[in-house]
Amino acid sequence: MSYLEFNTKYTPTGWRKILYVNWPLVILPCAVAGMGLLMLFSVAGGNYSTWAMPQTRHFILGLIAMFTVAFVPSWFWRNMSIVGYLGTMGLLLVVEVAGDARGGAQRWIDLGFMRLQPSELMKVTLVLILAAYYDWLPIHKTSRPLWVALPIALIILPTLLVLKQPDLGTSLLLVAGGGLLMFLAGVHWAYFGTVIAAGAGTIWAVLASRGTDWQLIKDYQFTRIDTFLDPSSDPLGSGYHITQAKIAMGSGGWAGKGYMQGTQSRLNFLPEKQTDFIFNTLAEEFGFVGSISLLSLYVLIIIFCIISGLQQKDRFGQLITFGMGVTFFLFFAVNMSMVMGLAPVVGVPLPLVSYGGSAMMILMAGFGLLQSAHIHRPR
Repeated sequence: MSYLEFNTKYTPTGWRKILYVNWPLVILPCAVAGMGLLMLFSVAGGNYSTWAMPQTRHFILGLIAMFTVAFVPSWFWRNMSIVGYLGTMGLLLVVEVAGDARGGAQRWIDLGFMRLQPSELMKVTLVLILAAYYDWLPIHKTSRPLWVALPIALIILPTLLVLKQPDLGTSLLLVAGGGLLMFLAGVHWAYFGTVIAAGAGTIWAVLASRGTDWQLIKDYQFTRIDTFLDPSSDPLGSGYHITQAKIAMGSGGWAGKGYMQGTQSRLNFLPEKQTDFIFNTLAEEFGFVGSISLLSLYVLIIIFCIISGLQQKDRFGQLITFGMGVTFFLFFAVNMSMVMGLAPVVGVPLPLVSYGGSAMMILMAGFGLLQSAHIHRPR
């Protein structure tokens, strides 16, 4: 009996699928999104229509997208992976030619009713195409150079387009997420040693290019690196934002100042308080207890992703589950490290909490892929 015949015969059909939904991975993201809506209401000074109301619509649409994707058999998404990847690459090219710019970055496509950020979509479609590739590839060929080169190209091509926008944070997430998925698929560790060495060389080249005609990153990105290394060197200039972020986080203490009582955010000392630095507002208002509560919800989501992945009986389902888990982990790990001064500020939002329609709906659709693999796994 073929895999497709087995999968069709022994997986649920019709409305019975709802019985096989991984409900912890529905309830936990809803809980995180609920915390996000509370914080968006707070940073807007109690105005629901500013950020909380649009984000509520984004979340409801994302929830609909998650269940829609979840109830479609996983073999369909495997077969559509190349279409999704090429379509997203096309959208990235549209951004390059006629994208909507804001704050010196050209990252969006204005659809009228919303602004789509294709780089967010690429985080999901990249996981999808790599999972489909390694499902198709015989395991004994996984580490052969020819078969390693193709997934590297699949990762590098969108990364270069995203880097030109410029969006260093998303570029790093694409490389890290794609590389970790390759590792989980069984690619030999020696390749990753080579990549680490190349990464070290790239860092050297970036730093050496500063002030030259071939400068590799923007001046403001160099400023972010300087600020990360020594924020106190310019506390009222380039180090101002990270300094204020640390003040907000530290002033929350054990239990925080109270809901909507955070002075750093309400007096507009925090930059991008509704997106990149929303975690600092939460830490100021709810203190260590609130911060560790959010982190615990994130960790529980990762744990249930791992459990679901271990239950998978086919390679595609396992890789798509682990891949989405890795992508989600990198999202919140990079953001939290960034706003605590443990990593350079690279503009990565806090998943399900920060304001942003594209990020919210696409991430929820990504959870739908994970649910599709869970619901339709062979039993």
